[in-house]
Amino acid sequence: MADDNFYMKQALQEAKCAFQEDEIPVGAVIVCGDRIIARAHNLTERLSDVTAHAEMQAITAASEYLGGKYLNDCTLYVTVEPCIMCAGALGWSQIGKVVYGAGDEKRGFQRFAPQALHPKTQLVSGVMEEECAALMKEFFQRKRV
Repeated sequence: MADDNFYMKQALQEAKCAFQEDEIPVGAVIVCGDRIIARAHNLTERLSDVTAHAEMQAITAASEYLGGKYLNDCTLYVTVEPCIMCAGALGWSQIGKVVYGAGDEKRGFQRFAPQALHPKTQLVSGVMEEECAALMKEFFQRKRV
């Protein structure tokens, strides 16, 4: 049985794909029954779509895989704290658990809408936080050069 670090490493691989595609490096995986059922990373630039966040892409893929809109038996692993939009979508999906790496002081849902997730959703933060934050810092440092 894999642990949170194993799945966060998978999400980090997705974030690195985003980085290579010049997308903000956020990656996500959704796990159900110890199996990854969805992998995604930010696609906002490629799709010219501000809603194409990693979490939104992963929710859609997981819902298609399961054949339904509710993800209450699933866990989302995402490298950065979800924004308000993504937290709202996760709330509507009734996801069972959300695990994130780095917090997001500027755009994270905990600052603006801490009740956005479903009341039964478990929340875990800080898993591989340093690695997740370092990738974001590197991305934005390169943008400023």
